[in-house]
Amino acid sequence: MESRRYMAAYVLFNQALADHLGLHPTDVQCLSLLTAQPGPLTVRQIADMTGLTTGSATRLVDRLERQEYVIRTPDRQDRRRVLVAPVPERVARVTAVWDDLGRAWQTLLDGHTEDELEVITRHMRQAHDLSHTQMRHLRAKPKPD
Repeated sequence: MESRRYMAAYVLFNQALADHLGLHPTDVQCLSLLTAQPGPLTVRQIADMTGLTTGSATRLVDRLERQEYVIRTPDRQDRRRVLVAPVPERVARVTAVWDDLGRAWQTLLDGHTEDELEVITRHMRQAHDLSHTQMRHLRAKPKPD
């Protein structure tokens, strides 16, 4: 039950954050993932990372580009590909909100020992991997009637 409450709280928190920023919740998460990457990504990589179809990922990038959160540039290695990169000045708007909220999250984490933080971090990594496995499983199954 606590896991369900935790997951619901995070989804609702993400919705509130997206509403505050005037973005779609998936766009907020995509920006978070993009800024955690060492360099620009293709739309295909964004689709793979988010579990979206390439068409949905293209529409997501279109929305972020219209709001100037990302730019598309030709890939110098392969001119057929286009790379998507966050615009640091624009992403700073999101980062400022995260930084403000992050103090409370940091206080929450500061209440744990190093051993507890290792367990929490291991759980997060395992939950990340399991979530992606479960997403692939759900997408491969026919939808219920």
